Amino acid sequence: MKEIVIATDGSEAAREAVEYGVELASENGAAVTFVHVLPPDDYVVAGRGPVVPRPHHVDMDESESALAEASDAAIAAGVSYALERISGETVAEIIAVAAAKNADLIVVGSRGRGAISSALLGSVSKGVLNQAKRPVLIVRATAVPAESVA
Repeated sequence: MKEIVIATDGSEAAREAVEYGVELASENGAAVTFVHVLPPDDYVVAGRGPVVPRPHHVDMDESESALAEASDAAIAAGVSYALERISGETVAEIIAVAAAKNADLIVVGSRGRGAISSALLGSVSKGVLNQAKRPVLIVRATAVPAESVA
């Protein structure tokens, strides 16, 4: 194993995926690429005028924080790493980075949502697993928040 792509968004599930992926990289002498995907740019089309991009609705500090935490984990483990902050559709961008890096493995976290919640909200881990043409490791968060009881 030479290259591992690890998706991170700063969530607890992503932190666990980073930890697990970095450990695998360390044990196998692999490099890692951490990926944080921002929502795609929104575009406004006003009549016959030009397309005008609107700014992201996500604070850039969020991605910087997620990537900084990931790079700290790699440094602590002595693992070579690269950082990718991309704008686009999350699943497609993670898979594209893995293809570009010729990754041996994609590591993503899973928040452990139930079937109904996953179906309604979508699931990045499920999307990557179903669409990727290379091995995918899904790391399920151990600290799954309890559903609120009404």
